Amino acid sequence: MPSLTVGPHMWRRNPTIRGLSIVELLVGIAVGLFILAGATLVTSNQLSDNRLLLLETQMQQDLRTTADLIAREVRRSGYWGKAATTTWGASVVPNMYQSFDKSAGSGGRDDEVTFSYSKALSSAAENGVSDPDEKFGFALNSASGTIESLVGAAGWQALTDSNVMRVTQFDMTPNEQVLVVPCANPCAGGGTACWPRQKVRDVTIQITGQAVHDATVVRSVRSGVRLRNDDVTGACPP
Repeated sequence: MPSLTVGPHMWRRNPTIRGLSIVELLVGIAVGLFILAGATLVTSNQLSDNRLLLLETQMQQDLRTTADLIAREVRRSGYWGKAATTTWGASVVPNMYQSFDKSAGSGGRDDEVTFSYSKALSSAAENGVSDPDEKFGFALNSASGTIESLVGAAGWQALTDSNVMRVTQFDMTPNEQVLVVPCANPCAGGGTACWPRQKVRDVTIQITGQAVHDATVVRSVRSGVRLRNDDVTGACPP
């Protein structure tokens, strides 16, 4: 029957044209869901990789900043207002700020390093005594996973943020090289045994940190700093 007449209108039915079946519709939906799942997985992996990269970058920046702050502070070790008196002559005035001590630590702190430097800006203002507000240092607090800084009379304060990074290793290794200072005159009886000695010192800083929000992110930084204020002992013979 080629056509069907209903009322005044004529409708033509083409037996070769038909709609989607339920099976075809379900297959199309399933294919679309597979594509959507793949796109979602790729996006999720990219976001995860981006988050990991940002976390690693933040860790590296925090470690580098911490090492730089420590290096700048350690570089001042031994400074004092009467540095000009440390010259080759009949006598050398001892520098009261030359000590650079490393110990096992106390009060929950490990690998403790303490030093001092003067806050006097001139020779006239220098009292030659290491006052409480002129003592500084750094140490690892293993309980909180932070590096602490000794800020004069204010005591120990956290230098790193325990909510972002947990410091698992902190080490400051002092290295010392003793040099003989040449003098114009030999020692009594000859030789150079009595000539002054100059201690050239540097410190190697090693820090390892672990991200609090992702324990798999572990980064380390290593830095070196030269102590500019050398310790000089002895005097040239007259």
